[in-house]
Amino acid sequence: MLDREGFRPNVGIVLLNVRNQVFWGKRIRSHSWQFPQGGIKHGETPEQAMYRELQEEVGLLPEHVRILARTRDWLRYEVPDHFIRREARGHYRGQKQIWFLLQLTGRDCDMNLRASDHPEFDAWRWNEYWVPLDVVIEFKRDVYQMALTELARFLPRMHHHNRYLRSGVRMQKRDDWQAPPPEGSEPAAPGTGR
Repeated sequence: MLDREGFRPNVGIVLLNVRNQVFWGKRIRSHSWQFPQGGIKHGETPEQAMYRELQEEVGLLPEHVRILARTRDWLRYEVPDHFIRREARGHYRGQKQIWFLLQLTGRDCDMNLRASDHPEFDAWRWNEYWVPLDVVIEFKRDVYQMALTELARFLPRMHHHNRYLRSGVRMQKRDDWQAPPPEGSEPAAPGTGR
């Protein structure tokens, strides 16, 4: 299913864990890494395609994730001719994608790279949000940068708690605080300030 300009509708998925790290999948039998993605079938909405691709490529079901955001418009990339099957050359130019930002609400063990008969990945890992794009195939890098940039404002805020403040111990302001004496001098007598 191609549009009039030769772009195939597609979805891309940025999956976050609780530390705002992203799921990074290693393409089967290659050294390139990427986010889950896949084509939108005739009659599917982008959201339906995203859930189907997520289940096929990562083994996650809708109850394992929460949608945080999606890109407003299609993001396009062109595929170089030598990556296009000979019979599709002249018609197929590349992909146009809607990207989804998802929060994993399930567990790592809910993921299954062998959920379909045609797995996309043979390994995965959690990576910092701003993934090193040099390991992404070159013609997809700009779209990755655009998607990550647009979706970054929807990242959940990280709450870093100080364990001492949580347990009720707080720094108290003391009026009688004195700076320690310089090294080698005699301590001041109590209450004299000298």
